[in-house]
Amino acid sequence: MIPWKKLGIAQIPNNGGELQLSQRGEEFSIRLSGVRGELMNSRVFNSEQVLAELGCAELKDKADAHVLVGGLGMGYTLAATLEAIASTAKVTVAELIPEVVAWNKGPLGECAKNPLQDPRTEVYLGDVAELLKAEIEKYDAILLDVDNGPEGLTHSDNNWLYSQNGLETIFEALKPEGILAIWSAGADSMFTIRLKKARYKVSIHTVRARVGKGSRHTIFIAQRPWRSTSSN
Repeated sequence: MIPWKKLGIAQIPNNGGELQLSQRGEEFSIRLSGVRGELMNSRVFNSEQVLAELGCAELKDKADAHVLVGGLGMGYTLAATLEAIASTAKVTVAELIPEVVAWNKGPLGECAKNPLQDPRTEVYLGDVAELLKAEIEKYDAILLDVDNGPEGLTHSDNNWLYSQNGLETIFEALKPEGILAIWSAGADSMFTIRLKKARYKVSIHTVRARVGKGSRHTIFIAQRPWRSTSSN
């Protein structure tokens, strides 16, 4: 068997641990220090693609659509988003860790067919939460492929995104009928309650990590109604 070759390491801010990128043949892996198993693998990306497909399902014909993708990872969510939107639309991808962007511009790029090279892509290097709090843009869709979902694994600050306050802030960052799509490693009934309390219309989808097999992941689809009502 071909041995793994370490290509790079990256420190997650605020003592979040260390990421390690490795390659074995044409396969890539990202692992997190202190956690058993892989964080990401270049052969396992079906649920990330479905996240984008569901989140952008109504945007193919919207010429001026703007989508925010939180978390670059191995580029699969971004690539699927670009496939789902119009040629004149745009995507902002927010990535906290500079090395992850560099890996996607380098050895990881071919995995998802180099979505960072698409002229519709703009990279925001920083915390997606800070971008949302800044309230500088309204989005047609916000796709969060950040951490492990509602239960943060790599970066404790990610928990704000899934808190009541965070969900309400995201609600205000969406255009009417805009979609918030969230990838999660598993189901979370309490999170569903928080989404509904924040005034979203919610649907939940169970998706396999690989087409027809692998772990079952959860995609939360939360839509801001055309006319929002008070959460009180």
